[in-house]
Amino acid sequence: MLEIKDLHVHYGGIHAVQGVSMRIPQGRIVTLIGANGAGKSSVIRSISGLVKDTKGEVRFTPAARDGSGPRTEQLLGKSPEDIIRRGISVSPEGRRILPHLTVEENLMLGAYIRNDKEGIAQDIDWVYNLFPRLRERSWQKGGTLSGGEQQMLAMGRAMMSKPKLLMLDEPSMGLAPLLVEQIFDIILSLNKAGTTILLVEQNAQMALSIADRAYVLETGNIFKEGSADMLMHDDAVRKAYLG
Repeated sequence: MLEIKDLHVHYGGIHAVQGVSMRIPQGRIVTLIGANGAGKSSVIRSISGLVKDTKGEVRFTPAARDGSGPRTEQLLGKSPEDIIRRGISVSPEGRRILPHLTVEENLMLGAYIRNDKEGIAQDIDWVYNLFPRLRERSWQKGGTLSGGEQQMLAMGRAMMSKPKLLMLDEPSMGLAPLLVEQIFDIILSLNKAGTTILLVEQNAQMALSIADRAYVLETGNIFKEGSADMLMHDDAVRKAYLG
């Protein structure tokens, strides 16, 4: 599905990501964990086309819908819109919904690359079924929602482009424990419905509990990688991230 090889990201003189390599297999949940400032969001932003000073390879091989063979493309250098059109969307760190637009208008923005009105209406209804609170607040301004509701809206908006790969950047940030459990239950539901997930999280316990595979990022480098279960029981990971 997605393969990253020797990815480097610079912000001026700062070498934020230093030779990261990862694989996100189709249909799986892969998590990237690490402390704040480790470079996790920079990896996501590079895949999304939001960082220009990058080197390496980010290759995407979506499942072909027409029965033809898989086609692999290099994503580095492509625009954010090109990335979305190829089937990758992101729910960004800090949610970044548009506060002056209603819930439904925010969701519609997520479908801006589509022109199938009937399909868009069906998918909005599907998002409302996933997040019943959003249906109740569909005509409420995004900026008046709680933090948890804004996170639901950010995830719903990302799903409106019908992605093959959904990237979630710190979805649990600032949320109460009960809401975190609800968000992670929905991530599992999305994955079971066929969406591949790349989950970036500081909440290592929750991330490892639902992921198939995990990578640990420290100061721009991959420190550990393996099955999520293996890393859950790794002494160094437990000491550093699981308390």
